[in-house]
Amino acid sequence: MSAIILVGPMGSGKSTIGRQLATALKKEFRDSDHEIVARTGASIPLIFEIEGEEGFRKREAAMLDELTQLDGIVLATGGGAVLREENRQHLAQRGVVIYLYASVEQLFERTARDRNRPLLQTENPRQKLQQLMEQRDPLYREVADMVVHTDDRSIRSVVKEILVRLRQEPKYGGG
Repeated sequence: MSAIILVGPMGSGKSTIGRQLATALKKEFRDSDHEIVARTGASIPLIFEIEGEEGFRKREAAMLDELTQLDGIVLATGGGAVLREENRQHLAQRGVVIYLYASVEQLFERTARDRNRPLLQTENPRQKLQQLMEQRDPLYREVADMVVHTDDRSIRSVVKEILVRLRQEPKYGGG
């Protein structure tokens, strides 16, 4: 049974939707960022502060390599997981990849008060989200087996759409 891997920008709902999807499918849910925090004992902002983004990306790549080898899980990845070529290969080859798309406006609303997002601790977080989307959207689409829009939708409706589409996905044993 293939892993189901959720990619998308911060605030697109990967963790929340992933948990609900795992429950609906009776699968184990894993979150690569949470796994990094659990293993290091340090928050992501602290890792960024001490090791820089490059240090965090190295940890993330090792974690993704490990987690994408697990069968039958639902995996939420960090927003920058697609930045490294090796990560994109592991994601695309080892599971059904679902890109949770959200507009910059929605992402800004969802992340506005979250202090746990080091890349958004800037003068203009909306502009930063716009830049991240311009850079990452093509990469999310490159690895995605399906794109699911999450703007102005309930978690339940997004999960329901994913369940229907998974039944039709050849990579998941459907279709």
